[in-house]
Amino acid sequence: MALEAIRDQPRVVDLLRRTLAADRIAHAYAFVGAPGSGRTSAALAFAAALLCERRGAEGPDGCGACRSCSLAAAGRHPDLHVIVPTPPETNPRGARAIRIDAIRELERQAGLAPAMAARKLFVIDDADRMTGETPQAFLKTLEEPPARTVMILVLQRARAVPATVLSRCQMVRFAPPPAASGPERAEALAALLEVRQGGADALFRRTQAFDRDRERAERFVDGCWLLCRDLLLVAAGAPARLLGDPERAEALAREAAGWSQDALLAAIAACREAREALAVNVTPRLTLEIVLSRLAARAA
Repeated sequence: MALEAIRDQPRVVDLLRRTLAADRIAHAYAFVGAPGSGRTSAALAFAAALLCERRGAEGPDGCGACRSCSLAAAGRHPDLHVIVPTPPETNPRGARAIRIDAIRELERQAGLAPAMAARKLFVIDDADRMTGETPQAFLKTLEEPPARTVMILVLQRARAVPATVLSRCQMVRFAPPPAASGPERAEALAALLEVRQGGADALFRRTQAFDRDRERAERFVDGCWLLCRDLLLVAAGAPARLLGDPERAEALAREAAGWSQDALLAAIAACREAREALAVNVTPRLTLEIVLSRLAARAA
């Protein structure tokens, strides 16, 4: 993946290219944006460019053809390490998270000299899924970064990690993907109306499908959050073009009429808490039952 392939993020691509051209590389970055915005692809493309053997001679993006670029593209470069959330060893179906052992291994690898390139690159994907004391352990690495290392945190929200961690990273914000969450918003609104009309039976029927599908539950909570965001915009008199789903402006207006501003803000906070709960080992179905029942009652 090259930087030129990152679509709908011209500001980010320009920033990263200027950084590469000037060779003013920070030791840590935070790529912050919604899923689907290209943040992980951009992190890997930026890392591959930094590892390229011909960068500079072939342009700031890297050549895409040298041995380092080929290894990076295949995910086999010895100086490129990607850390992703994993389930507990004792429960393959449990909540995926970045645990302290993964960060300790990162610290060990960072202390070693690069095998091929001038730097070692670490991409921590879904870094907002660090659990327990993991952010504090990572902070120690950021405070005293090993020489010739670059770490890239991929986050959905800046507040998902402690401010002490974020303050040591150069922030790169990604614009939301166009209409990427339309289906999730539509599903959230349909579920809300169904539960309000059908009561407990409809609630249990709706949430049963999420019993073992944590990722789908996370997308549904995101849809609820974005629905509340649209309702808040409608209530404030914003034009339909600013909505994530402009075609449902009339339905959103009818729903927004039954909400107060305080209730919508509380609902957004409830969605955020639910999203954080799903990042740890909390039952998806129970989490969604709580969120959906609160939204259906217009009380969060």
